[in-house]
Amino acid sequence: MRSSFSSWDNLGVKTAAPSELFRKLPSVDDVMHLPAVRALAASYGHDSVVDAARLVLARLREEIASGLLDDDALALALSGLVGGVENQLRQALSYSLRPVINATGVILHTNLGRAPLAEAAIEHIRETAASYSNLEFDLAAGTRGKRDVHVDRLFQRLLDEEVNGRGVTSAEARRQKPPSVSTIVVNNNAAAVLLALNTIAEGGEVIVSRGELVEIGGSFRIPDVMAKSGAILREVGTTNRTRTSDYEGAITERTRLLLRVHRSNFEITGFTGQASTGELVALARRRGIPLMEDLGSGALLDLRSIGIGGEPGVLDSLRSSVDIVTYSGDKLLGGPQAGLISGSAELIARMRSNSLFRALRVDKLIYAALEATLLAYARRDHDAIPTLRMMRLSKEAIGERAEALAAQVNAPKVKLEVIDGESILGGGAAPSSVLPTRLLALTCEGLRADELAARLRGSEPPIIARVDEGRVLLDLRTVSSGQDAAVVAALSRIVA
Repeated sequence: MRSSFSSWDNLGVKTAAPSELFRKLPSVDDVMHLPAVRALAASYGHDSVVDAARLVLARLREEIASGLLDDDALALALSGLVGGVENQLRQALSYSLRPVINATGVILHTNLGRAPLAEAAIEHIRETAASYSNLEFDLAAGTRGKRDVHVDRLFQRLLDEEVNGRGVTSAEARRQKPPSVSTIVVNNNAAAVLLALNTIAEGGEVIVSRGELVEIGGSFRIPDVMAKSGAILREVGTTNRTRTSDYEGAITERTRLLLRVHRSNFEITGFTGQASTGELVALARRRGIPLMEDLGSGALLDLRSIGIGGEPGVLDSLRSSVDIVTYSGDKLLGGPQAGLISGSAELIARMRSNSLFRALRVDKLIYAALEATLLAYARRDHDAIPTLRMMRLSKEAIGERAEALAAQVNAPKVKLEVIDGESILGGGAAPSSVLPTRLLALTCEGLRADELAARLRGSEPPIIARVDEGRVLLDLRTVSSGQDAAVVAALSRIVA
């Protein structure tokens, strides 16, 4: 027979009914009068502590209703009530965006924030953020200036002089020669494509190969961006083969632009064909139509110098006389998230005067980070840029670090091996290219690989690794040497 206040479990032990357990819960007001909770309110604020107490009590009610708490378990939970409120406060009032250690070997890991910034970029952000700046102020004239001058001068040095300055030996002649390549900055590459299409082709047709109608992360597709720009998509060719004659046959009086989209995040192999950049440039000149190339990743460094092929650089396109090139700032360039548009000074000037440009422009912190990154390129200090430094690391150097790190982990239940492996660029760049590396392969007695990986993610700072064939793999290519001690400490603590 059941009473209204108690029940019998299957072992014959009398337990309190949920209604009785609910009555044992204190009110929020009772919790707020506890001395330890009043102390928390003095530190965190009264309203924040009230919210935390309500959440903790609500969880206890849910556990009672679900049959997860009996008398003893509830008593234990109530004895730790203050600690529960404090933990809830820390979770609620701590940063959600946190630094992590990327041990995946994916250099441009989109989910982990892509390119880490150079130290000089971080310092320039700090200086710029902490005070007023000449973002839009001409110090020499004492009048309003333009924000994009801070990076356009560096882009002219890195791009315009490389493309058009050869043979111009006099510094005075270079100053007098108007730049034919300009650059503007918006908030990401999708915005760069949107602004360029809207400026050049709104209301007109843009010709694109069917094999280049790509989808990037987050289900954003080139046809969708084009539709938002007001341009009309004109597909030509087939998925695997598109000839120059396909483009030429589609040109009408409504054609405003020829668009090439670099297939950066996938490859088409087998029976394929693609019009060359040179052929499209010649067609564009012959018909008086601009040619635009969306590179996506946008490398300023020639990646062939480190053994990576199939990823055209910004200079490759501009030297081929492509009119407009769009690319990202936080991928192969190694800077902050930004969309960069480089090319014809006349077309860039039109984009700068487009009202959409103001809606898509970036703030002073992006300009600060981008300026510092470009200065490293101008000084040819490529190792100052973390992304480039990681790409240039040798397999042997990574292996030496892995061996040294493994020797510091003293845990009999853990098996650590240093094995051959591969790193990848990520970020939709050179999908078929890999960099040889050495991996730390971990197994732990009593823990499955996914459990070990979860514990690494739960460490402070979180360590993100790969799991493959029942082992946790750590690639130190994407772990800075200053983070090695944190990896050793986390491993030692987890497996202790």
